[in-house]
Amino acid sequence: MISANNVSLQFGKRILFDGVNITFNPGNCYGIIGANGSGKSTFLKILSGDLDTTSGSVSVAGGKRISVLKQDQFAFDEITVLMTVVMGHKELYKVMKEKDELYSKPDFSDADGLRASELEGKFAEMNGWDADSEAGKLLSDLGISEDLHQQQMKQLEGSQKVRVLLAQALFGNPDILILDEPTNSLDVDTCNWLEEFLINFENTAIVVSHDRHFLDKVCTYVCDIDFGKIQMFSGNYSFWVEASQLALRQRSDANKKTEDKRKELQDFIARFSANASKARQATSRKKILEKLTLDEIKPSTRKYPFINFKPEREAGNDVLHIENLTKAIDGQLMFKNFSLHAHKGDKIAFVGPNDLVKTVLFQILMGEVKPDSGSFKWGVSTTQTYFPKDNQKYFDVDLNVVDWLRQYSEEKDENFVRGFLGRMLFTGEESLKKVKVLSGGEKVRCMLSRMMLTGANVVILDEPTNHLDLEAITSLNKGMETFPGTILFSSHDHQLVQTAANRIIELTPSGYIDKIGLPYDQYLEDSRIKEQRHQLYSSLANS
Repeated sequence: MISANNVSLQFGKRILFDGVNITFNPGNCYGIIGANGSGKSTFLKILSGDLDTTSGSVSVAGGKRISVLKQDQFAFDEITVLMTVVMGHKELYKVMKEKDELYSKPDFSDADGLRASELEGKFAEMNGWDADSEAGKLLSDLGISEDLHQQQMKQLEGSQKVRVLLAQALFGNPDILILDEPTNSLDVDTCNWLEEFLINFENTAIVVSHDRHFLDKVCTYVCDIDFGKIQMFSGNYSFWVEASQLALRQRSDANKKTEDKRKELQDFIARFSANASKARQATSRKKILEKLTLDEIKPSTRKYPFINFKPEREAGNDVLHIENLTKAIDGQLMFKNFSLHAHKGDKIAFVGPNDLVKTVLFQILMGEVKPDSGSFKWGVSTTQTYFPKDNQKYFDVDLNVVDWLRQYSEEKDENFVRGFLGRMLFTGEESLKKVKVLSGGEKVRCMLSRMMLTGANVVILDEPTNHLDLEAITSLNKGMETFPGTILFSSHDHQLVQTAANRIIELTPSGYIDKIGLPYDQYLEDSRIKEQRHQLYSSLANS
């Protein structure tokens, strides 16, 4: 058990947390949610002891071990991959190190022998003899092949280092597991493995994530940070969203009959009781829900940007034709002989473990990169708008937000531009900030605003959910679903792909899979597609 007791944190005049009291118990996974800048990662640092509070304290049950997902990819560069994982269990690593130092002494004494015997006992108690095999299995499960286990961390790619640090956090069955954005850089198969790991984790897990599907799968409680307070709700993220919206609807209707309110609440509870995301939590959740009252459901004060891509004209049926497109970057093959015929209304999700493959394809289609061979042709009635993964070049200007967006708008009137920005949550002084100092999430909202103003009938999005909070991701999701034109996009957000795409293309250097009308969940579970994917990646590994 770990708890925050009257915790407050203040930076200058800014109060981030004010009198927070919350307890996390074993057997549950807690999802910490909140808008960008609300203090989610900061709160995890407080819980882990990496950040001192202004007042209050954090208490941990006696003898309980906390494990934290590290964010510094370079901290272990001189350490082997396997040992980096073992270092996640600090006490075990300390015993191992002292033991090795004793045995390497040239003048090993009787006292050293007694100490070594004591250390051997501790080593055995902590399952030290199984440490290497357990660490190796975690690495393999997370996609780090065995030939890399004895390599130094500095020899790994960035995405591989992220997986090793995740294995480090999971190693040794910690009592309290704290994970900040654990699904970053994970492909869908590895993410599914992590979901199963947390579903079966019997101790306390506390996670921050912008992945709604992940939160729905693993969380038994949601902890909402809002106005310096943290409120805990039973259930997963979808439960919290619908519960808060239900409460807001009912509280805004003062004349609604009590009996109508009670019936609506009962229907809501029944629906979520039948769809608990974790089977072992279903019974306890049902008991909690049966006791739930409207006073326990607090309406959310969150604001959602308005994202609506509206084409100025309708495209013809032939949107895009790609013929035998091939491209290599720095000698590494991205794709070979890729062909595609995209029609009006296609919403194509490009998936696969190598993000660069998708980025390069989009850059070719937007004329930023030339293919090595092959060709592509846009339909004569199409207009395209593009969201690049790296948007920095758009913000290297000395403009405020209003003037930045005005340069992309046919309507130059300041009231129009301010009104448009207001719907994207840039209000008052926010709209006068210099674009150079905007946060990652604010820049994404600016880029989406720019795209909406184009009136294009083809939208290309390369990882658009990076840096966005859950509310903005939800709004983007709805905007993509309702867009009447054609979308080509890549995203690690499982729910976005599941709900917005009507066509899945998995593109690799050794070939591609193209499935129309198959939801993403079914795509991942289809046995024939699994075999195709296995063959693709087997040939890729052997090449």
